[in-house]
Amino acid sequence: MLTVDAYAAPSATEPLVKTTIERRDVGANDVLIEIAYSGICHSDIHTVRGEWGQIAYPQVVGHEIVGTVTEVGSAVTKHKVGDRVGVGCMVNSCGECENCLAGEEQYCLAGNTGTYAAVDRDGTITQGGYSTHVVVVEDFVLKVPESIPFEKAAPLLCAGITTYSPLAHWNAGPGKRVAVVGMGGLGHMAVKIAHAMGAEVTVLSQSLSKQEDGLRLGADHYYATSDEATFSELKNHFDLIINTVSASIDINAYLSLLRLDGTLVSVGAPAEPLPVGVFTLFGNRRTFAGSSIGGIRETQEMLDFCAEHDIAPETELISADYINEAYERVLSSDVRYRFVIDAATISA
Repeated sequence: MLTVDAYAAPSATEPLVKTTIERRDVGANDVLIEIAYSGICHSDIHTVRGEWGQIAYPQVVGHEIVGTVTEVGSAVTKHKVGDRVGVGCMVNSCGECENCLAGEEQYCLAGNTGTYAAVDRDGTITQGGYSTHVVVVEDFVLKVPESIPFEKAAPLLCAGITTYSPLAHWNAGPGKRVAVVGMGGLGHMAVKIAHAMGAEVTVLSQSLSKQEDGLRLGADHYYATSDEATFSELKNHFDLIINTVSASIDINAYLSLLRLDGTLVSVGAPAEPLPVGVFTLFGNRRTFAGSSIGGIRETQEMLDFCAEHDIAPETELISADYINEAYERVLSSDVRYRFVIDAATISA
């Protein structure tokens, strides 16, 4: 077993602290990655604070990981020592169900193995990317294109694919009107990607405080949802709405903005249920959907798309001893737009 430095949550109510954890020995199909950078996702905070259910402590979170391969197992063929690689929100799946065989491992019928707070193959609890090293099955390791700045690449493994997947699935592109609800870590990536796909992009945010950023990143229009006139002006307007916020909103008000056969997709995950009025769906034959991350094939496709279109997240690089303060800033929406931990500082 390899002992590595990490930052872990001791409980749901305590700050994260520096500690050590054990990583399994590199098996025949495994890759050992020296982590360079790890993004902070709102999901990390929900998880360690027990808001999505009970977990085992101490828990190391982080599922936006990039680093360099330092060792490969005897049967590994997809990666080699020295490769720039990434790991996202899952590190395994059954590989046998119809969804896995279709390349949609995120919807594994047996349940995919999350990068953290999940039961791994050996019965241990997975520990995430707020650490110096991680061991992952080669099939769940992505290639990070050289043209993507390494210090900015990590959030693509969650925020990038979480927004790319529904945009691709619901065919965002020329002639499509796409709205992005929320201008945060997920939302700013949705704007960049939808714009690169050729869609007409509108941001729906609580206020106009980030309007300049939204337009700079690719939005064609920007509206404040705190202004009641927004919902009357944009009624029956959009083909696709991507809801990125992880807080409770009036979902019916947003559904009313969809035109015929339009779809509202939630990728943000609030702890509370979102009540939906069926008569709102009846109007314009609207659809309310959810979308998880993406499969490994689609995640690689997203990374290559971002490299081709020169897309990278807007990030703020921090040292590991700033994680707890960063959490508070995420909760108060005081980040533009994703914190990234310099893993070299974890051992400092």
